Amino acid sequence: MELHDLRYFVAVAEDLHFGRAAQRLHLTQPALSRQIQALEAELDVQLFGRTKRSVQLTLAGQTFFEEAKQILRHTEQAIQTTKRVARGEVGRLRLSFTASALRSVLPEIVQVFRDRYPDVQLTMNERCTHDQLAAFHSHQVDVGFLYPPVDEKLLTLQPITEEVWIVALPKGHNLAKRKHLTLNMLANEAFILHPRQEGAAFYDRIVGLCEQAGFYPNVVQEVETSQTRVGLVAAGMGITFVPEHLQNVGDTAVIYRRLKGAAPKLQLAIARRRDNFSPIVQQFLHVVEELSQKSGKESVA
Repeated sequence: MELHDLRYFVAVAEDLHFGRAAQRLHLTQPALSRQIQALEAELDVQLFGRTKRSVQLTLAGQTFFEEAKQILRHTEQAIQTTKRVARGEVGRLRLSFTASALRSVLPEIVQVFRDRYPDVQLTMNERCTHDQLAAFHSHQVDVGFLYPPVDEKLLTLQPITEEVWIVALPKGHNLAKRKHLTLNMLANEAFILHPRQEGAAFYDRIVGLCEQAGFYPNVVQEVETSQTRVGLVAAGMGITFVPEHLQNVGDTAVIYRRLKGAAPKLQLAIARRRDNFSPIVQQFLHVVEELSQKSGKESVA
């Protein structure tokens, strides 16, 4: 028995007329009659009671009619769901991001993606770049917003935006009276930085800029999250650097100042495993690319 046998039977059962059903199926009436007879022979059951003037379902035919409709309905659902999965419209996307991404580009991207693909289950976790790499290695994340450089043998990267980092000072600090600072003004300060293993390139970049300004930074603590570093600044433990868009988030006992001249900058990128060809990931990347192009046009305008 084939699916088309069920479709032929359902058409006749719905119309109770071989001529109309044949027309709907784009078959000749004799051909449709032969198909139904072959189905009855295969089942060894009479499905229709026929007279010269009418066609009626037998009791067995009524039962088969309900079951056949259910099979065809489930088959169509399976086909449509499979097509939606192939188009990246259904499934799951596991997303990781740095704290700064959550305060900058990520909200609009996620909102647009969820509006377009409401049936995709989105799970989101904040992780530093170091932890994201571990998650990628263990197949725990599909897409990540992180800071290069990273292992590009494992991942493919797409740059999104460049973040300028600014200085966070305790509110009562003597440098807080100045609108802008230079790095050499920080020579005698206690620095609170992220652990070097979390982002060696950026850590070394900060140290290198300080050395160019004529001093080596006095790093008193290394703390993973920007929020905790800012909290320590508020407690008077030292100064730190944060992305510019984080200056309005956090403790009011902290003052933020731009740096004149050389300032730490960091490239934010979106990453995925090179061997991940999920349609959902591709759709998410398309949204990111579309919004990036839109943002670029607006900035030019």
